[in-house]
Amino acid sequence: MFSGSLVALITPMLDDGAIDFDAWDRLLDLHLHSGTSGVIVGGSTGESVALAEGELEALLARARRHIRGRMALIAGLGGSSTAAVAGRARGLADAGLDALLVVTPAYNRPMQQGLYLHFAAIAAVAPVPVLLYNVPGRTGVDLLPATVGRLAELQRIVGIKEAVGDVGRVRELVKGTPPGFCVLSGDDATACAAVLAGARGVISVTANVVPAAVAAVMAAALSADRALAERLDGALALLHRELSVESNPIPVKWAAAEMKLINPGIRLPLTWLSEAAQARVRAALNAAQSAGGALPQARAFGTGA
Repeated sequence: MFSGSLVALITPMLDDGAIDFDAWDRLLDLHLHSGTSGVIVGGSTGESVALAEGELEALLARARRHIRGRMALIAGLGGSSTAAVAGRARGLADAGLDALLVVTPAYNRPMQQGLYLHFAAIAAVAPVPVLLYNVPGRTGVDLLPATVGRLAELQRIVGIKEAVGDVGRVRELVKGTPPGFCVLSGDDATACAAVLAGARGVISVTANVVPAAVAAVMAAALSADRALAERLDGALALLHRELSVESNPIPVKWAAAEMKLINPGIRLPLTWLSEAAQARVRAALNAAQSAGGALPQARAFGTGA
């Protein structure tokens, strides 16, 4: 279930920051038609820390009704209090999820034993399987492979999204965890190489705007067709890079709005993409879309905005 191209889905918003549920349905349709194997709702790219009480649950309920089991449905979850995160996990028991993606605690910077106990406590009460999420660039703490190996022994913990863009780290994780444990890349720029090294797929930002292309890269890499995978991924290299020109999800939301997939809405303290960066992201989008047959594209589901 957790393999191939999974998307860290943006949360579409109107100009005033309200969630645009009509655009949400269209984004889900886009991924259903593009080979995406799963959606992460309320992750970092979905502006999780800016969502108000009840909004994650509303997004999940709408997605569950729309997807109807045709893609994996995963909820992003996180926080710096173990008890609070465990409570939120219990509260999602009736959300119809396939997994929880639980990020390492930010700001309080626990030791490795604290990270182990944090995830073990959440897994003990989680109503569905748990995917770990390691993203040191955002949280200030690195969940090391040795700790992941210990956590992989727990029945409820089934995989990890590893956002350290180091293929050596991926190899270490694959080697140090049981055969059924799912290692997913959280770094678009190195995801193709990660899968060729043993990862099972990617949780992608880039897939928000070129979902069929990312799915094609993952399919080629999973089938061990290195030449095809690297050729397809090479056509996306500039886009992977420029979608990090400002803090995620600023560039990818601007790109999606430029493609008429969503309206231009984002919540403070994030701001809309600067004019200087817009030219760079537009050029990267154009380069990816002009790659022709090398990049199979999904048809657009525009907002008409």
